Amino acid sequence: MLKKNKYPILFFILLNLFFSINSFAQKNIFAGIEIGRRAIKVSVLDVSNIRKADYKILYFWTERIPFADHIAATGELTQDDINKTSITVVDQLKKIREEHKILEENIFIVAAPVFSGARNADVLKNKISTLTSKNLDILNVNEEAKTLVKGAMPPVDYSNAFLLDIGAQTTKGGYIDELEDDKLEFIPLSLDFGTMTLTDAVQKTVLNKSEVNDMTTYQEKSFDYNPILRKKTKEMFDANPPLAKKDKLYLSGGAVWAFATLYYDENVKEHYIPLNLQDVVDYDAILKNNFIKFTTLAKTNKEAARVLSTYDQKYLISANNILVTCLESIPNLASKKILFVKEGQVTWLISYIADRSKKVNTNF
Repeated sequence: MLKKNKYPILFFILLNLFFSINSFAQKNIFAGIEIGRRAIKVSVLDVSNIRKADYKILYFWTERIPFADHIAATGELTQDDINKTSITVVDQLKKIREEHKILEENIFIVAAPVFSGARNADVLKNKISTLTSKNLDILNVNEEAKTLVKGAMPPVDYSNAFLLDIGAQTTKGGYIDELEDDKLEFIPLSLDFGTMTLTDAVQKTVLNKSEVNDMTTYQEKSFDYNPILRKKTKEMFDANPPLAKKDKLYLSGGAVWAFATLYYDENVKEHYIPLNLQDVVDYDAILKNNFIKFTTLAKTNKEAARVLSTYDQKYLISANNILVTCLESIPNLASKKILFVKEGQVTWLISYIADRSKKVNTNF
C-alpha cells in the first residue's frame, strides 16, 4: 500500500516545498508607488539584507506629471491629475501584483510633502483607497529629511555617517546620534540653497536685464555670490560638531546625479558610487570652460541627454557650486569616504522597509 502511494505522496511533498519556498521569497519582495512633485514612480525591490541596503531593483517605471506646478498655481490638484493618477495607480498595482506576486502588506503608496498643500488632496486619497483598498500616505515635510537618511544610508552605517541631499529648493539631510540605552536621536541638516534657488538668487544680482541670459555674466555673478554660499554652509557644519567624527558621507539629489552621470560617463551598477573632491573640482572646470564636451556626450549617451534635458548650464553650475562648497566645508573631509546614492528614487521605499524590519532600530 505504501509502495503504491509513494509517488503521489512524493509529488505532494515536493509541491508543498515549492509553495513554501515561493511564499518565503515573496516576503523579501517589496513595492512602492510614489506620487512625487513632478512624476509618478513605481519600484519593485528584492531585499536580501536591509541592514546593509543589499537589494535588487526588479522593476522601475515612471511617468512625468507636473503636480507641484498645478498645486502652486491653484492651491489644488486638477481633476485631470486626480483621474490620471488614479488610473495609473490601479494599472501599475495590477501589473506588479500579477508579475511579482507581492504580499499586500509589502506594497506601499505615498505622495510627496507638496501634496499636503493641495486643498483637495483628500479627494485623491479617497479615490485611491476606494479603487485599490490601500491607503495613500502623504509624507510629512518635517519627516522628509529623516525618511531620506533612513532610506539612503545603509542602517549598518547609521551611527557612522551623515547624508546631504542637494535638491531644487534646499539642501537637506541629517545624521543619527547614539544615546544611552540603545536609543537614537535624529539631527537634521538644512541649507537654504538648492539648485533652483541658488540660480534665482544669482540672477537677481544681474542688474542689467539685457545680460540676464549671458553666460559670461552669469558665471561672474555666480563667482561673486560664492562667499555668501560658503558662509551659510560653514554655519551649518559649525553648528554640528559630531560630523567631524563621522567616517562616511552619503550624497544624493540631482546635483550629484548630474555630476556622476556627466563626469564618469559609465553605467555603474552599484547602489553607491565612490566620489572624491578632485573629480568634482575637475568637473566644475569643464562645466564652466568646456561645456560642449557634455553636449557632445549627450548626442550618444541617453543618461547624459536626460541630465541636459533636466538642467541647463546655469543650473548645473549652481548645483555644482553647492556640491563643491559643501565638500570643502566638511571637517576632516580627507579622512571620510564619500558615496553617491545612485538609486535615489527608492530611498523612501527602503525607509519604509527599514521601519518595518525587526533587524533595524529606526526609533529616532
